[in-house]
Amino acid sequence: MVVRSTALTALCSFLLTISSLILVGCEEKVKPAVTSFGTNKDIPSQESWNATITFTDSGRITGILRAGHIMVLDDKNITLMDSDIKVDFYDENQNHTSVLTARRGVVNDITHDFEAHENVIVVNDSGTTLRTQELYWTNSTQKIHTPAYVEIYSPKEQLQGQGFESDQSLVNYTIYKPTGRAKTGDPK
Repeated sequence: MVVRSTALTALCSFLLTISSLILVGCEEKVKPAVTSFGTNKDIPSQESWNATITFTDSGRITGILRAGHIMVLDDKNITLMDSDIKVDFYDENQNHTSVLTARRGVVNDITHDFEAHENVIVVNDSGTTLRTQELYWTNSTQKIHTPAYVEIYSPKEQLQGQGFESDQSLVNYTIYKPTGRAKTGDPK
């Protein structure tokens, strides 16, 4: 009996050693990968690809956002979009008013304010086009604005300037430090 017990103990010990080596060998495969977000604090709580988000106010659609990649960072109360975004804006009667496209953007999850960056283009349904590198939409005022350089093209004008503010439909706007050309009713 002693021989059997020693053989059984040796076999168990051998299997335990092999199992430990296998587990140690797999250890690197189960560790979380290092992400481009930096610290663990920047790892998103939710992530979506090819997603659509609908913004509403009292049951009315105010905007529909589409993005190739969305990350929700709960600890910072922001949602990041880093892959070609598109936002359709709607008025109080849920009529489409304008569309915004940009390379990337950020939504403040508390205020629902939105910012767009890189190759930002807004086109309203009348054909007026705004181009800039950064644009901000403030939810409480329903206005878009930027301190950056802007270009606006419409059938009546071609304007550039440093700084801009407008309603989200891009109908009533102000360009700060403007330059450019505008057609007037005067035939001269």
